[in-house]
Amino acid sequence: MQTLNENTVVEAVVAQMASTPNPRFKEIMNAAVRHLHAFAREVNLTPEEWLEGIRFFTEVGQKCTPYRQEFILLSDTLGFSALVGLMSDARTPGVHTDASLLGPFYRMNSPDYKLGESIAKRTQGTEIVMYGRVSDSNGKGIPGASVQVWQTDEKGDYDLQRPNAATEMDLRGTLHADAEGLYYFRTVIPAGYSIPMDGPVGEMIRAQNRHGFRPSHIHFLIGAPGHREVVTALYIYNDPHIDSDTVFGVTDSLVVKVNQSDPSSPLPHLPSIKYDFQLAVSGRGDGSGRVGADPSQITRKPAESAPSLT
Repeated sequence: MQTLNENTVVEAVVAQMASTPNPRFKEIMNAAVRHLHAFAREVNLTPEEWLEGIRFFTEVGQKCTPYRQEFILLSDTLGFSALVGLMSDARTPGVHTDASLLGPFYRMNSPDYKLGESIAKRTQGTEIVMYGRVSDSNGKGIPGASVQVWQTDEKGDYDLQRPNAATEMDLRGTLHADAEGLYYFRTVIPAGYSIPMDGPVGEMIRAQNRHGFRPSHIHFLIGAPGHREVVTALYIYNDPHIDSDTVFGVTDSLVVKVNQSDPSSPLPHLPSIKYDFQLAVSGRGDGSGRVGADPSQITRKPAESAPSLT
């Protein structure tokens, strides 16, 4: 029988996992166990602190619903989502638009809009036009590229945070670029906002004396056959939290200004934001670059439909 101590217990765990059939699952779990044990030893974790951690993660899971994803929010506020996205971005070959977070407020099957239509149904915000081109790494326009967009209203709320979230989508939609890869749509200037602070993640943010705010931004998910989709967001430059985003999503190339007068705009009577997106050619085994998901897709499914890890 093996004699266990604080240093040998990790090898005992790894040894029990040695017969894991899936090599990638084995690699991930081996590393996770080793790092988790090393973390506990580094901070000299006490039983009371261990139990407090269990309580915290339990509350994070209990806060999740089909319309709220507290675990993604936790990952975002720890910079973990940003790290995964940046590593995925670095593996993408060719010239392409920088990635940003999909976040916890993405929804599948958003309404279809024609070019030039407004995605804003119930808002009193300042109307603007967003336009540009979707092109490949060589700058050639991609006909029919899919452009999914979602954002907050003038108060800083997503439709998922409204009482009728289950029945109505607002300030989000899907449109397709024209034959030259050009796109444009009408929306409103989004407000920056505080992440939801009424759950365990908010409790953590307050304990760390952080402000919990995200700067004003518009999310995009852009794709086309034969190309790796881009998951990104554009950030309004004069927001007071542009340099201290609580989920670490801002990078210089994604900061934009609202132009009050732009004769080249397809709707020159409106303030505008112009931004061109570039997609890299997809390769075999690229996988998804989405760091996030529709909350309704993460709720527990029947066991028979769950993916196998063996």
